[in-house]
Amino acid sequence: MTSKELVLSTLEFRNTDGRIPRQLWTLPWAYDNCPDMMEKLQKDFEWDFDGPETHYAKLPITKGNPYEVGEYVDEWGCVFTNIHKGIIGEVKNPLVNEDDWSDADNVHIPEEFLSFDVDQVNAACAAKKDKFLMGGCCPRPFEQLQFIRGTVNLYMDLMDPPAGMLKFIEKMHDYYCRLLIKWAETDVDALNMMDDWGSQNDLLINPKVWEEIFMPMYRDYINIAHSHGKKMFMHSDGNTIRIIPKLIDLGLDALNTQIFCIGVDNLAQFKGKITFWGEIDRQNLIPRATTEEIDAAVQKVYDTLWDNGGCIAQCEFGPGANPNNVHRIFEKWASLR
Repeated sequence: MTSKELVLSTLEFRNTDGRIPRQLWTLPWAYDNCPDMMEKLQKDFEWDFDGPETHYAKLPITKGNPYEVGEYVDEWGCVFTNIHKGIIGEVKNPLVNEDDWSDADNVHIPEEFLSFDVDQVNAACAAKKDKFLMGGCCPRPFEQLQFIRGTVNLYMDLMDPPAGMLKFIEKMHDYYCRLLIKWAETDVDALNMMDDWGSQNDLLINPKVWEEIFMPMYRDYINIAHSHGKKMFMHSDGNTIRIIPKLIDLGLDALNTQIFCIGVDNLAQFKGKITFWGEIDRQNLIPRATTEEIDAAVQKVYDTLWDNGGCIAQCEFGPGANPNNVHRIFEKWASLR
């Protein structure tokens, strides 16, 4: 099967005789610090996911480099301070400082992303027709609100939502929907969204607040994808087990979350209901595990969650990773089919 066929059959739980699809996530840190292993990984394994090159009539407004030491201004006007080369920094000074969000006009909605050339994207998709292609946008409403308002301030606002914040959320959500619709009308295979929702042990906010404010947005994003015949993927770090049943009910196709933080056995109840888009524990296993421990971890995921699909071999190669463990993860996945 082609990469596209492998991923689709895995998402639809009908991969009875193909290998497990795979994807490597990297930060510039890996290229800077482990170039030999990056070259070896590229040589030894075929990656099944890709995306089209995208040309914009109007370039998004940014300043600096997000992966260099110093300051980076993103497309929304948020200023990130970075003290480590090769990773992304943090927002220290939010754009919205008024409790009633009366200064929300300080935020720039990056409409420039809607100026991409659909014909050019479709031509790029045709050139990569054997790969499973992801759209070039990624709504992240919870995280974007944190960048704009500051994490502590936002958590307080969510307990008693100011009218100005709710008005801004509507504006942001409308933008994300328009962007997703335009991408859904291209020849990509899937759309993507993200928000890191978990701490080490639980959700970062009250689940009722999540259901009231954020779940309806995710429902719209997933419905946009499915109404155009696309799959929907989501990334969310931390212990997210409280919201996984809700995401399944919404029809989410694939979830990248920290399954070892949650506990792989705790996810057995979701076998055959959603595809776990990776990952292998990067807090402990990838930095320090033995080869035998890496093999056991991958085997555990496969035994617990594979059901003619439902698993994508994925991990992140970032700061602290043992390069040999990253390679071994994909070797072990390859041996299972």
